[in-house]
Amino acid sequence: MSTQQQVRVGVALFILHPSSTPSNPTFLLGRRKGSHGAGTYALPGGHLEFGEDPATCAGREAMEETGLEVVDIEFFTATNDYMPDEGKHYITLWMVGRRKDESVEAEVMEKDKCEGWEWCAWEKFVEEAGEEREVEGRRYFLPMRNLLRQRAGVIPSPR
Repeated sequence: MSTQQQVRVGVALFILHPSSTPSNPTFLLGRRKGSHGAGTYALPGGHLEFGEDPATCAGREAMEETGLEVVDIEFFTATNDYMPDEGKHYITLWMVGRRKDESVEAEVMEKDKCEGWEWCAWEKFVEEAGEEREVEGRRYFLPMRNLLRQRAGVIPSPR
């Protein structure tokens, strides 16, 4: 039996609110629980399955976690997310999409994995996630903080 650790591929999806602007998009954010990064804020997402397209994965995970059908899903960027304290290493593919029906709000579909969903403005995220500590009761999942470190200046918006 092999005990070799593997690098996994994670997919995270920025679901943009219709009030988003190109310079300050508003996106859906949830507080994780019951897994690595518990208590931190992150996007809907999960593991890329063998043979699966990243956009399909992002849409599937969004539906499973939020109950939202997301369309126009596009690749945004990628980060290298090594979490030595948790013995995990991911390459995270960051995607961007929008709700098919803007009148439908996100629901907590996996109550053992998420405490709730809320909309967050990009400028607020950049300000708070830049801190290594909790800000106003909020701490961000390491891949979200890495997004700012590794891809400084990028802003999620559809093409």
